[in-house]
Amino acid sequence: MQFIDLKAQYCAYQAEIDTAIKEVTASAQFINGPQVQELEEALADFVGVEHAVACASGTDALQLALMVLGIGSGDEVITTPFTFIATAETIALAGARPVFVDIEEDTYNLDPDLLEAAITESTKAIIAVDLYGHPAAYEKIEKVAAKHGLKFIEDAAQSLGAARLGSNCGSFGDIAATSFFPAKPLGCYGDGGMLFTADAEAAESLRCLRNHGQRKRYYHEMIGCNSRLDTLQAAILLAKLVHFPDEISQRIQVAARYNSALADHFITPQVASACVSVFAQYSLRSQKRDEVVAGLQEAGIPVAIHYPIPLHLQPAFVDLGYRAGDFPVAEKIATEIFSLPMHPFLKGEEQELVINTLLKSVQS
Repeated sequence: MQFIDLKAQYCAYQAEIDTAIKEVTASAQFINGPQVQELEEALADFVGVEHAVACASGTDALQLALMVLGIGSGDEVITTPFTFIATAETIALAGARPVFVDIEEDTYNLDPDLLEAAITESTKAIIAVDLYGHPAAYEKIEKVAAKHGLKFIEDAAQSLGAARLGSNCGSFGDIAATSFFPAKPLGCYGDGGMLFTADAEAAESLRCLRNHGQRKRYYHEMIGCNSRLDTLQAAILLAKLVHFPDEISQRIQVAARYNSALADHFITPQVASACVSVFAQYSLRSQKRDEVVAGLQEAGIPVAIHYPIPLHLQPAFVDLGYRAGDFPVAEKIATEIFSLPMHPFLKGEEQELVINTLLKSVQS
C-alpha cells in the first residue's frame, strides 16, 4: 500500500502524460515553452482570478509574494506555528520576523480571533495557510488585514481545488501561492509553483522577479531570482489538470468513508460550513498516537505525522524567543495528529485494511 500512489496515477494517465512530455522534448523549448503560459491561463481560469504566474516551487512562490509586496528587514509577518517550515522560512529569508499566532482546534488553521493581539507597528502582512487542504477563515482574516492596512498572502500549497463560501482557494488575499510538489493534490514530477493575483501590476512584477529581474533580456530592472517553471512540468500538469476535478471528488469520497468508520473512536477532520476540502492529508487525532501508529506500521500501512514539532519550537527559530506553552493548541495537536494513506486511487480493500487495523488498535 502506498501513502500517495503516484505510480497508479501515472499508469491511469500514461498516454496523455507521455504525449505531453514528447511534445516538449520534440520542440526542445525546455524553458518558457508555450505550455507554461497555457498552464497559467488554465489555472487562472480554474481558480477564478485574473492572473497566474508560474515559478519553480511553492517555497519560491511564497518568497516571490513577499518580495513583490515589499516585505523586508524590520517588518513582522503574522502566521501559523503549525505548518511546514516554508511558510515561516520565507519570512525569515526576506529579512522579516515571523510572528506566530495559535490555531483553531477544529480546522488546525490560523485562529482569526487571536490576530489583533499580535499586531504591532512593525506588522506588515499576514500569511494564512490552508492546512491539509482546508481553507482558512478568510472572511474574518481579510477584515482584520483591511482594518489595519496589512498585506495578506494565502498559502494555498495544500489547497488547490478547495473552496470557501463559493470562492476557490488561490483567490484569497493580495496574492496566493501554491505548490506542485509531487505529493500535492495537483502535483508535477519535480518542483513547481504558481502565484495568483487580481493585481495586474503585481503579476507583471512577479514575472520580472522570477526571471532575474528582467522583462527584456539582459536589462535588469530589479534584483530578482531564477524561479521559472520548467516546460516539462507545465506540460505534465496540463495533462493531469483534465482529471483533477474527478480526483477531488474521489478524495472527498475516501475521506467520507474514513470519517464514517472512525469518527466514534478518533478525532476526524472537520470541514467548516460552506467549505470544500481537498484533503491533501487525511489526519486523525488520538491521545494514544504512538501506540496507534505502531499498530499501523506493524500491519504494513504507511503513516505520517504532519507536523510533530510546531515551528516556534524548531531550533531554526530559537532566536525568536518562543517557548513551550506559548501556543497550547498547536502544541497539543502536534502530539496527537497522524495522517493515513489518502489519494484518489486508494482501493476499497486497502481502505478497509486501514480502518480495521485502526479499530483493532482501540479495541485491544
